[in-house]
Amino acid sequence: MTEMEKVGAEDERLARERKKLARDGPKLTGAKLEARLDRAWHRPPGILGWLATVDHKEIGRRYIITALIFLALGGALAALMRIQLAVPDNNFISAQRYNELFTMHGSTMMFLFAVPVMEGVAVYIIPLMLGTRSTAFPRLNAFSYFMYLFGGLMLWVAFALNIGPDIGWFAYTPLSGPQFSPGKRADVWAQMITFTEVSALAAAVVLVATILKTRAPGMTLARMPLFAWAMLVQAVMIIFAMPAVALASSMLISDRLVGTNFFNAYEHGDALLWQHLFWFFGHPEVYIIFLPATGFVSVLTETFCRRPVFAYPVVVLALISTGILAFGLWVHHMFATGLPRVGYSFYTAASMTVAIPTGLQIFCWLATMWDGRPRLQVPMLYVIGFIVTFVIGGLTGVIIASVPLDLELHDTYFIVAHFHYVLIGGAVFPLLGILTYWFPKITGRMMNETLGKIGFWLLFLGFQLAFFPMHFSGLLGMPRRVYTYPAGLGLELPNLLSTIGAFVVATSVALFVVNGVVSLYRGAIAPPNPWGASTLEWATSSPPPVYNFAHIPVVESRTPLWDVAGELPVVTGLRVDEKELLLTTVVAAAPDLREPVPQASLWPFIASVAVGVFFISSIFSPWAIVFGAIPCAIALTAWFWPKEIKRHPEPVIS
Repeated sequence: MTEMEKVGAEDERLARERKKLARDGPKLTGAKLEARLDRAWHRPPGILGWLATVDHKEIGRRYIITALIFLALGGALAALMRIQLAVPDNNFISAQRYNELFTMHGSTMMFLFAVPVMEGVAVYIIPLMLGTRSTAFPRLNAFSYFMYLFGGLMLWVAFALNIGPDIGWFAYTPLSGPQFSPGKRADVWAQMITFTEVSALAAAVVLVATILKTRAPGMTLARMPLFAWAMLVQAVMIIFAMPAVALASSMLISDRLVGTNFFNAYEHGDALLWQHLFWFFGHPEVYIIFLPATGFVSVLTETFCRRPVFAYPVVVLALISTGILAFGLWVHHMFATGLPRVGYSFYTAASMTVAIPTGLQIFCWLATMWDGRPRLQVPMLYVIGFIVTFVIGGLTGVIIASVPLDLELHDTYFIVAHFHYVLIGGAVFPLLGILTYWFPKITGRMMNETLGKIGFWLLFLGFQLAFFPMHFSGLLGMPRRVYTYPAGLGLELPNLLSTIGAFVVATSVALFVVNGVVSLYRGAIAPPNPWGASTLEWATSSPPPVYNFAHIPVVESRTPLWDVAGELPVVTGLRVDEKELLLTTVVAAAPDLREPVPQASLWPFIASVAVGVFFISSIFSPWAIVFGAIPCAIALTAWFWPKEIKRHPEPVIS
């Protein structure tokens, strides 16, 4: 037999085997198909199954719940700080403890809440929104969550043991260096950053691959939901921004633990190098938090105005432009450090230019509302609250982009007010709106509308009362990060109002949590598409089955659930006895490959424990880098060791 004949015979044999495989299709539908899929996709039972799961919905729920717990902890610290600042010359908290509180508050909110909760929502929703059954690299997805959890636990356990960091969430050198911060407080902070770097980078890789390669057939890039676009840009930004802070934290802990001098000016280091590296990450970090929130707003505006978002291409280009421009204005934070005047001009222009794409998005949302008929249900109220609050924060951002004004206002409470208007207004308002919106998708029950509206108005009014007076505190000269202030400077009333507002905000968040917990058990059963939405996550049951979709849907427009009368068209031919994913082409989303999905595995958890022990032990001894690398290498080798491969990716059967 010739070589060509052998190849032909092998192809025929493979074709016969493929025909024998159990696949979905006209002969396998309904309850019989769902039972087969449930057996194939269900995770193992018990605690080991809970640790081994690679189901994106379970991992997404864990991200969201863990991040909300950290939000509550960070908020509790903020309440303690506001009690201290409510009246002048207060001794409720000591200066040292206050340093620890604002460091823990900022670090928790920025690194353990804001970015992880956005990634958690995306990990849960994006596969459903794209019409697929799983994320790409599901084991890496599980590993990212455990790294995030261990990093947060390390930080808060250290705080409970009175070795929590006290150097601010930005850890400026030389104050965070070995000369001015002896002990292990700064080391704990630097290693917490390392945990979150690894976690965020892993989740970003998962999201990029999922969005580009697992979209439903027909969902071209021009038909992709705006939330998916926002998460794609955010994930790419994480991949480019995180290495900068990874390098910075590694250099800092190297200075502290092994005696290098990267930031020691007396040994030809440079303390300003820290600020350049940190803010090259830190300012994109603001947009890494903000861009997913713009995706939330687009989803909510489209659904509650009952029309597609106005000027879809403009919104997409605005998202991409924001992601690019965000990397060109990090020195916005360094105007007071003494830079060349040409640099001042460039970064002032860049800081003002970045407002343009955000303004375009706001105009597109307003045009959508103008052309539609907005339904003022709770999620839409959060959209309106977001626009009002974020515009105020954006205007103050343009003010401090001016060098003379920034030099006057730098490190005052004006900056605190601006920062919270941008981040709480730009992230928390949309987040609470989208959690209300997707609560029935996640739980199968509706949140109470009346409690939701009361909670929104408490948050909106309490927020303005808490943070608007801080503008006046800053204009009167109140510095940031001071634990008390003398009487007679005109600061008493603004600080008292801010403290009252902070407790109103805390009440609103507590009411949101109570509403969620009560609704989880007693809420009205959610109909299949309770909001009348247009995107694919509502094309499956609520909560979704473990396999997401019995058949992979086909998309023919940007708003498939509005544009298709009756059942969505579907593709068939995927395995039902094993987990299998349909991969599509990057641009056109044409069916490409049928990819086997990894089964549940304990190795991501074991690897995260090994890496966590490695990171934590290295705080106390440099030798841990040598000996701690051994269990990491064993765990990762076992995870990636070539197994007996029964199946390879296969071309789609036409």
